[in-house]
Amino acid sequence: MRKSKREIKDHAEILKLIDECQTIRLGLHDEPYPYVVPLSFGWEETDGTLKFYIHCAKEGKKLDLIERNPHVCIEGDILVAYKDTGHSVTADYRSFIAFGKAERVSGEELVRGLKLLLEHCRVEGYSAEACASLGITEVVKITVESITAKKRFME
Repeated sequence: MRKSKREIKDHAEILKLIDECQTIRLGLHDEPYPYVVPLSFGWEETDGTLKFYIHCAKEGKKLDLIERNPHVCIEGDILVAYKDTGHSVTADYRSFIAFGKAERVSGEELVRGLKLLLEHCRVEGYSAEACASLGITEVVKITVESITAKKRFME
């Protein structure tokens, strides 16, 4: 990280940032350009391992690219406001970038992923089990191998 004074080092603060993000962007390998897609997500950390869950149709570009190369990048951010610095304007933000490996999940883990997604998106009135039983939704788990986070203004 070029400006290390902006790095968020406190793990609890990084988790709070993730929880406050409404959308992540998933970066996948494609040719001739990378493929980036905004997504709703669920997440959890168990035994020190951070995992993101996304959902999609049973077939499509995301799944094709993950099958070819499961190494992915996730970006999340929160724009607080734009601030006048006295000589310019800059963004007051918090963001993270994570690298990990994506894989399709099934069975109980598919239901768990849907449950976490519904909870994180604050969607009420839907059952993860009922959604899974329809058989039309794929769930992808991304196991994070590394993550960094930063913010523009230190509170």
